[in-house]
Amino acid sequence: MQDTVQSRTPMHLWIVGGLATLWNAFGAYDYWMTRARDTEYLASMMPGVDPGAFLAYLNGYPIWAQFGWGLGVWMGLLGSILLLLRSRWAFHAFALSLVGMVLSFTYVFTGPPMPGEEAIGAMKYFPLVIVAIGVALLYYAHRQRRNGVLR
Repeated sequence: MQDTVQSRTPMHLWIVGGLATLWNAFGAYDYWMTRARDTEYLASMMPGVDPGAFLAYLNGYPIWAQFGWGLGVWMGLLGSILLLLRSRWAFHAFALSLVGMVLSFTYVFTGPPMPGEEAIGAMKYFPLVIVAIGVALLYYAHRQRRNGVLR
């Protein structure tokens, strides 16, 4: 008879995984509503910015930036779910999410200015917060994989 020992999931994984899933689920919702061209949603998220002008700006995104945006959003959500499932693939999903962020935000910071950018103020730098959270989640998944929590 062989004894099998199952390791318990650390509480911090449930907390980080749960918060990461909520964070990335909102990102997926934002992506979906923006891609669906929901002008009421856009107006509520960016007061003072004409949703039509913002949609025209989005239509100007090059294909690589659009691909990066989707990759960043959906791989971030997948990584969060895989983290909760204790899958070692969470690390890879978070890594792909960061690649997507780099592609998308490169255009945001180097391309034409976003409509109403002057009204947004400090929110212009919010992509840096998103990247910082992405890096933190990648590092967390790496540590949990290395410690044997992710299988």
